[in-house]
Amino acid sequence: MSETTIPQQAPARRDRTHWLYIAVIVAVFAGILAGWLAPGFGKQVGELGTLFVNLIKMMISPVIFCTIVLGIGSVRAAAKVGKVGGLAIAYFLLMSTAALAIGLVVGNLIQPGTGLDVAGHAKDAAKYAKDASSAGGTWDFIKEIVPTSMLSSLTSGKVLQTLFVALLVGFGIQAMGSAGEPLLRGIALVQKLVFRILTMILWLAPIGAFGAIANVVARTGLDAVKQLALLMAAFYLTCVVFVFGILGVLLRAAAGVSIFKLVRYLAREYLLIVATSSSESALPRLIAKMEHVGVERTTVGVVVPTGYSFNLDGTAIYLTMATLFVADAMGNPLSWTEQLGLLLFMIIASKGAAGVTGAGLATLAGGLQSHRPELLDGVGLIVGIDRFMSEARALTNFSGNAVATILIGTWTRTIDSTRVQAVLDKEIPFDETTMVDDHPAEQLPTEKTPVPA
Repeated sequence: MSETTIPQQAPARRDRTHWLYIAVIVAVFAGILAGWLAPGFGKQVGELGTLFVNLIKMMISPVIFCTIVLGIGSVRAAAKVGKVGGLAIAYFLLMSTAALAIGLVVGNLIQPGTGLDVAGHAKDAAKYAKDASSAGGTWDFIKEIVPTSMLSSLTSGKVLQTLFVALLVGFGIQAMGSAGEPLLRGIALVQKLVFRILTMILWLAPIGAFGAIANVVARTGLDAVKQLALLMAAFYLTCVVFVFGILGVLLRAAAGVSIFKLVRYLAREYLLIVATSSSESALPRLIAKMEHVGVERTTVGVVVPTGYSFNLDGTAIYLTMATLFVADAMGNPLSWTEQLGLLLFMIIASKGAAGVTGAGLATLAGGLQSHRPELLDGVGLIVGIDRFMSEARALTNFSGNAVATILIGTWTRTIDSTRVQAVLDKEIPFDETTMVDDHPAEQLPTEKTPVPA
């Protein structure tokens, strides 16, 4: 009887990416010390953080384009995409209103700006007022959705233009039927290449984090952070209440998913956002992880990119509390009717400022200049800590988009609930080396599927 050769499985590659995130934490503390002890050096290395964020932004349009085209091109019913998009927009508007209301309540209860003297900080306001005018209004925002050419949508860096062209291409391939399958296979290969390049770029995260943190500490100093500690604490607390209170309860009630498990699943993305103060740096990874957790590619491709322009919960809270803070600090608080009118204007204007550097401060200054110009000088008061507050804005925006993707997937029945629980329970690990699921429909052991001995 001849011996039977049993093929041996190739040893699984060890996940070494945890060393990357340990290095990011070390780099953040090193950057704080460098900016504090050597401010001149800290300012000089600030460009390292900018360069890293630019590298990430370079990959956003290709990731969104490939994801949306593959998602839409692989489904038969175009109405399915329209249903997902319409439900997403309605949900985003509802959540923005909720974020606005929470910010109003907390800002009026705590009143962190009362008794402050803003005279010494008013000099920076003119710069952001100028930036606000360049952000454009609502009609400019709508006009900018259509690019000058199909290829320019991939090079302009404007997410909505990429989304618009990807929708057209996806529906076009869908209409081609079987003739469009070779195009889909080609775009799938391009997607793998894009994620592989992104993985290479992420190994530069410690360098970018060191430069960004060192620059912030060097320019503001530790005293500037202490001076406005109450505002920062109140803002962070409000964001925590919104994510774990509002979003967490909604996620548990509608989808049966724990917000704590979801946050643990996205822990590395949160760390990347803290290091860069930009939720855009984690956008490609959010797309990959939402597909891995069990949401259909079509839903992910529509909800996540749209949410990055419309679902700005953290920005809404920031605009609310910052406006109340400036008004109180200037000794001219807003009435309730003034608060509602001004802040509703800012929520709309924030959509037009999407993608503009310093969009939060620019929108804040633009709204004050339009409605209460006598308060404009107070904007300079929060310039020193805006970078620290932008981290909470980015984390809240990111959390809101992750929750929205699971909720929209649940409501449209484009999610595998069994896979969601398995992934969040660490039964199906995320492939950090490729960030692409070759077999997303992996079968899980159930009562009907016996587990091999």
